[in-house]
This record gives sequence, structure tokens and C-alpha cells, in this order.
Amino acid sequence: MVKLKIDNKEVKAAEGAVLMEVIRESGTEVPSMCYLENAEHFTSCMVCVVKDRKTGKILPSCSLQAEEGMDIISMDDEVREARKTALELLLSEHVGDCEAPCQVTCPAHMDIPLMNRLLAQGKFAEALQVVKKDIALPSVLGRICSAPCEGACRRKSIDESISICLLKRFAGDTDMNEEEPWQPTPAPDSGKRVAIIGAGPAGLAAAYYLALKGHQCQVIDRNGKAGGSLCKEVDEEELPADVLQKEIEMIGAAGVTFTLNREVDAKIFHELAKDNDAVVVAVGKGESGVAGWDLPMHARGVVAEGKSYRVGDTSVFVVGSALRPAKLAIRVLGQGKEVSFSVDQFLRNEPVTGERFLFNSRFGKLVPAEYAEYLKESKEGERLEPEVRAQGFTKEQVMEEAARCLHCDCRDLQNCRLRLYSDAYGADQKRFKSEERLACTKQVQHDQVIYEPSKCIKCGICVRITEKYKDAFGFTFIGRGFEVVVGVPFGESTAEGLKKAALEVADACPTGAISRK
Repeated sequence: MVKLKIDNKEVKAAEGAVLMEVIRESGTEVPSMCYLENAEHFTSCMVCVVKDRKTGKILPSCSLQAEEGMDIISMDDEVREARKTALELLLSEHVGDCEAPCQVTCPAHMDIPLMNRLLAQGKFAEALQVVKKDIALPSVLGRICSAPCEGACRRKSIDESISICLLKRFAGDTDMNEEEPWQPTPAPDSGKRVAIIGAGPAGLAAAYYLALKGHQCQVIDRNGKAGGSLCKEVDEEELPADVLQKEIEMIGAAGVTFTLNREVDAKIFHELAKDNDAVVVAVGKGESGVAGWDLPMHARGVVAEGKSYRVGDTSVFVVGSALRPAKLAIRVLGQGKEVSFSVDQFLRNEPVTGERFLFNSRFGKLVPAEYAEYLKESKEGERLEPEVRAQGFTKEQVMEEAARCLHCDCRDLQNCRLRLYSDAYGADQKRFKSEERLACTKQVQHDQVIYEPSKCIKCGICVRITEKYKDAFGFTFIGRGFEVVVGVPFGESTAEGLKKAALEVADACPTGAISRK
């Protein structure tokens, strides 16, 4: 055994133990991209660096053995900056999106690619669950949304965008017409009360998601029925009243109560603020009463914090047209979902920061040479249009249209260490960005995994795993210097290179460059 210090704490370690493992065993997390336990060390990522207190040197902890008398600093400003720089260098060669452009552009931030994949497989109920995680009124929005997501769809540059809104609508309609529509299970009752003033799309979404978080929600509106601008400004042919009513009833079934035909003046507003744990103001256009409620105002509406929608240090939150004029229903509906995170944080006495979004790698537009690569995972053919738009797609058309999706998002979105560490260390993807990026290619020959070389950071994990299994070809480093790439030698396919270790390699890959299909 040897004795050493980690952050001024004396620890013992077996002779020859890897320093990084010793630090982790002492209770301190050390990030790593290239380390593979029980395999030959291959120092490439430099994300695991620590500092030698005696010399001040920055050292890779994955390739050093614990030695007698070591005095290690696992984290300080210099170590943090070194790790951040290492991540930014890795990002400079990593060409891939975490989230697809359609999801980034959607004001509700819906996971559109996942919805598409499920619909293409005929998993309509599962697709609906994905949609309702972010959109409280899928059947309504599927009819009236201006579809900014379709404008950002990469398929548009090849031929025509995916018909995302009609697909979303199908998922909503299919569920709505069931005898027992799907309803997520709300969190346990928190005992907290929230008043939502305004029953338009922003107020309905805020109430729905707050109810699912376990809070008692009352929606108050001066009109005789809920819906706000959806009732007043949308043509019946475009949005049938029964569709809107059914989805509002489903919000009620989640535990939301409605008080209609009630005008909220300054006195009632202050009573609501006093009697409830939080108030969400979500009144629509033309409802000028807000001006008399003693809230801070500017020319466009109420003054509130940009990300949390909170008014100062109060229990009042503001979304929709009361905050600023908004024309798009999807935008105010997205705000309603977002404010539910802020209100929930406030009610749980947590820092009120709003919805949390992780680091998102983006590489921009596809170039024509990459079209064929992305079509490898997609169905060729032009965008489908229903014979009668008001009737929407058939099941067969839905599966066919959803299969046109190019799968632009990352398969390892939740577990990609490059993404998680880049978020934790505040890495800047553009810091070392070169003028010319790597071309995106996809190797899809294997029946279990897919390899996207442009996402590879050359950590060598796949190389070491295939060496362990002694695959006939395996993965190796090809080329020299800055031109080196990881792949199967002699021009063989991934099907040949990963005959034994495919799934283990996919699960160990830190970036999603090699991932399960």
C-alpha cells in the first residue's frame, strides 16, 4: 500500500493503482472520455487532468499510478480551465448534433425525431406520450401551428420537409378518440395551490404541467368557456370546436379545475395572490386589466425575468401576451410549459431558474455531398399530403411520412459524456472551430450498430475492445498525424469489423459515434 493526499485528505491505495480510480474511490468524481477499465491506458482526451500540488503541473490522472507521498489537487480554477479547453478541442473535431434542428426550433422543444421514429414503427401510443411531454394540446396545435420546426427540417434541403404537424395531430387525434385516452400519472399532491389567470393556450399548458407536477391548479377566465384566442381567432373549419373542447377536458382530467365567467380586477388579483402559493398571469391580447394590478410594466407588457417568467421576488409569474404580444399559439403554449418548471422550483424552495437545457452541439446545414449519407436511414420519396387535409393522414400514410425523417439527432442524447461534460464545464464549441468541417458520413452495414466517423473523438475505446475480442478485423487507427481516423482496416465494413463486440463497443463509446440502431 502507498499513502498519498487527495485534496489535503490522506488516503491509502494499492501499489500500482491508477490515480484516477484512487481519486474516485476517495469520493471525488473525475471526468474521462478515453479511459477504459481493465485495458491498456491510452491518454488522448486530457479531460481527467488533476494538479500536482508540489510542482504545479497538470497531469492526466488516467495514465499515472498512485505513488507514495503524492499530493494531488483534484479541482481548482486551473484544473477546471484545463478540462474545459480539452473538451473544446474535442468539440472542434466532433461534427454532430445533439438535438435535431427541428427540436431546437420548436418553441415547445418537443422531441420530434423520437416521435417520428415511433410513428414509423406504428407505435402510436408511445408517440403520443413523447408529444404530450412538451405539448399539452397536440390535436389543436396539429391543426393550427405555423410549423417553425418544418422550416428547420433538414429534409427540406433534399426535397421537402417532414409533415411534422400532421404527424403530431395524428398522435393526438388517435388518443383523443380512444374510449380511455392516455393520461400521465401526476406526481404526489404537494399541497400547494396555483391560480392561473387566463384559459388560453399559455394558461392551459401551465395548468396541465403544474398539475402533473403535483400542484392544485385553478384556471380562472372571464369568458364562458376555456380556450382564449383559440375560440375567438381560429376558424371552425381549421379547428373544430369539439377538438378543442376534448383536449381541454383532458387537461381537466389531469386535475385542473376551471372557474369561468369571472373577471379578475385588481382586488381579486391581490386576493388570488394572497390565497394561493403562486399565481400565473396568462391573459390574452386586449385584456388590459393587467395594467391596474400593481405589476411592473413597460410598453409591451409586464416586466418579468426572461428565463423564469417571474416578476421580481414575488410569487407571480407572467407568460403569453401579458408578457409581450405573441401571435403564434405554439410559442405561448411553449411558455406555459416552461413557466411550470419555474413555478415548481419556487414552490419547492429551489432556485428559480426555469427549464434546464443541456449543452447542444450543432454543425449547421447539410451540403449536397451529405444528402445520400443521411438518406441511408430514411425513406426516399416526396412529402405526403392527405387527400383531404381536414381529415389528416391514415395510419399507413403516417408510417410512410414519418419514415422520411433523416434521424438528425444523436442516439446517445442522454448518456453522451462529451455533451454532459461540455455542459458541466461550460465548453464553447466554436472556440477552436476550423473553417472547414469534416464531412458527415454514416456506416450502416451492421445490423445492430451504426458508425458516424464525424462524431469520433479518437478516444481509442473501440480499438481496445475489439483487440480484446480478437475480431478478424476490428477497429484500428488508420493514417498518421492529424489525418488519422478510426475505422475498419483494408476498407472492410463495420459488419466485418464488429462481429463479436458490436454492442459492447456501442455502449462504451463516449460520444454516440458508434451507437445501437
